Amino acid sequence: MKATITSKGQITIPKGIRDRLKLGVGSVLEFDERARCIVARRAVNAKRMRSVLGCARKSFGGKSVAQWLDETRGPVELP
Repeated sequence: MKATITSKGQITIPKGIRDRLKLGVGSVLEFDERARCIVARRAVNAKRMRSVLGCARKSFGGKSVAQWLDETRGPVELP
């Protein structure tokens, strides 16, 4: 798929990509300036994320992120 940058630096994300990634009006993307190619990720809504943490404090309180992940999805071997 191709897209063209406008004179204002804007680009339209092709519909197929928007649908697959569930991007809609108001979706916020972050760009990785260190990457050798364009890398965009859905931005994390920190306030929303913190609101969810409250429900897990009793179950996971005092554990590291790695421990949380191991308990919720099982251990994962990274390459």
